[in-house]
Amino acid sequence: MWGFIGVISALAGATYVLAASSPPSGAITIGSGGKYSTISAGLADTSSNVYFIYAGTYHEQVYINRANVKIYGQTSNALTYTSNTVNIWNSLVASAAGSDDASGTVRIGTSGTGVSLYNLNIANTYGHPVEQSQAIALSVYGANFGGYGLNLTSYQDTLLAEYGPEFISQSLIVGAVDYIFGQHASLWITKSVLYSVGSGDITASGRSSDDAYYYVINDSTIEGASGVTSYLGRPWADYARVIFQSCSLSSVVPAAGWSEWSSTTPNTDHVTFAEYGNSGAGATGPRASFATTLSSPLSITTVLGSTSWIDSSYM
Repeated sequence: MWGFIGVISALAGATYVLAASSPPSGAITIGSGGKYSTISAGLADTSSNVYFIYAGTYHEQVYINRANVKIYGQTSNALTYTSNTVNIWNSLVASAAGSDDASGTVRIGTSGTGVSLYNLNIANTYGHPVEQSQAIALSVYGANFGGYGLNLTSYQDTLLAEYGPEFISQSLIVGAVDYIFGQHASLWITKSVLYSVGSGDITASGRSSDDAYYYVINDSTIEGASGVTSYLGRPWADYARVIFQSCSLSSVVPAAGWSEWSSTTPNTDHVTFAEYGNSGAGATGPRASFATTLSSPLSITTVLGSTSWIDSSYM
C-alpha cells in the first residue's frame, strides 16, 4: 500500500507526490526492514525502476546508469528537504578519485536519462583541508534529471551539473567554492536554498561557446554563515551564462555580485551574468562591470525546453 498520496496525470505525464513514508507497491526496498542493506545492492536488482530507501545512514558511493530510475527517501513531507531521513555520504577528493565525477557520492551516468531522486541527503564530507579540495556530492551526466527535496552538501564543487536538462526544486545546496558547476547542461533550480559555509563563488559555469545552455537560479534564497562573502558566480570559461531571478539575496552577496575567474584569467569577454527581480541586502550594487540586468525573467521552457518529464508538484 502506498504510504504517500499520489496522483498520476495521463495527460500531463506528471506525478504529483505529497508525502512518502512507506514504499509503493512493487518498489525495491533498501535499509532497515527492506530487502537490501545497501543502495548499491538494491540498484543491482533491476526487476523494478522504483526504489524506496528507509530512514538511515548509508556510507557508500552510488552509481545510476540506467534510464527512468526513481528513488524515494522515506519522509513525512516530500515537498521539502527539511523532513528527510535518508543520509548518503562518502569522503573522497577528486584528485584521489581521478576526476571530479569519480569523486561523487551519488553519480548519474550518461545512460541515466530520466532519473528522479526524492528526499535524499547526499554529502561528500571531504571538507577543505587543502586549497584544491574538489569533492562532489552529486554528479549528473544524464538528461532529464529531476532532483526533488534534496539536501546536497560539500565544500568545493558540491553539484556537478555536466549534462542536462536538469531540474532541482525544494532543495538545499550547501558549499563554499564553485559549488554549482559544469560545462554542458541547462539547469533550472527553483524554490531552493543555496547556503554558503565559506567565502567563494556559488556558480562556476564552464560554458565555452555560444550554445543553448543556461544555469538559472529561480525563486530561491541565498544565505550563508556569518562573515562569509559569496559571489553569485565566476566564469570557469568565457561564455559562462548564469541568471539569478526572483531570488532573495542575503548580505553574504557583496555589492559587485559577480567575480572574475582570476586576476590573470578573468574569462569575462563573453559572459552573461544577469539578474532580474532579486531582493534583499545582497541585491544592491553597484554590480561588476560585466554583469547585466534582464528586462524580464526567463521562462523554464526557454531554458529546459519541454517540461513534461518534471514532477509538476515541484514546479
